[in-house]
Amino acid sequence: MSERHPAAISFQDVSKSYGGGRKALDRVSLDVAEREFLAVVGPSGSGKTTLLRLINRLAEADSGAVRVEGEDVRAADPVVLRRRIGYVFQGIGLFPHMTVAQNIAITPKLLGWGETRIAARVDELIELVRLERAAHRDRLPAQLSGGERQRVGVARAIAAGPKIVLMDEPFGALDPLTRDALSEDYRRLHDKLGLTTVMITHDTLEAVLLADRIAVIREGRMIAQGTPRQMLSAEQDEYVRKLMATPQRQAGRLQALLDERGGA
Repeated sequence: MSERHPAAISFQDVSKSYGGGRKALDRVSLDVAEREFLAVVGPSGSGKTTLLRLINRLAEADSGAVRVEGEDVRAADPVVLRRRIGYVFQGIGLFPHMTVAQNIAITPKLLGWGETRIAARVDELIELVRLERAAHRDRLPAQLSGGERQRVGVARAIAAGPKIVLMDEPFGALDPLTRDALSEDYRRLHDKLGLTTVMITHDTLEAVLLADRIAVIREGRMIAQGTPRQMLSAEQDEYVRKLMATPQRQAGRLQALLDERGGA
């Protein structure tokens, strides 16, 4: 990003424990700027999904403060809060008995939009996520490919015009070609719509290629954050160095293979 915007999401010394006293998050502080694309990476069980769930009150912090657009989420009605934040996750969660159009229309209907406005918004979004209106509008989820279902999931998440979108491993179950195309298309939407996106991913290369900034969580603690360039080049602790070396090793192996085949 060329300039820093005010914080859309803010964590201030946030901790969260589950049964048995296990700390999912331990005194985490983090600001996510308006229009920023933040990728959160770290090993399984590190607290990444808990971080995401605290933003829309699917989980509650034990201590510290989580703010969305300046408002402490504890003071917000959780239903109202969730309706103004888009949420995309790996399982997608489309309603199987509803068509593509009906799935996309869920939040606008809950917000009381008129039928004409909803129909126009559904048509706009189907095209925005690169599906064909005539071919996909009236299909059921079972009639769609995995990539098509995930595109509908993205359309549903942004249907009511949220400025914040949370993504939990959104592309992890897709084949490589579909995953690459959909991730690029989402980044295009992020920029076009001026969204603030927080994405959880296990894929360091995906984080480097898509995000404006990367945050690394390990054992519930925020251990590093910075732009992809900073994270790839700066001195980090051993775990972060190994994590960020992964895409560089992949690029090196690919280049060596191309050189070998080019010289054959």
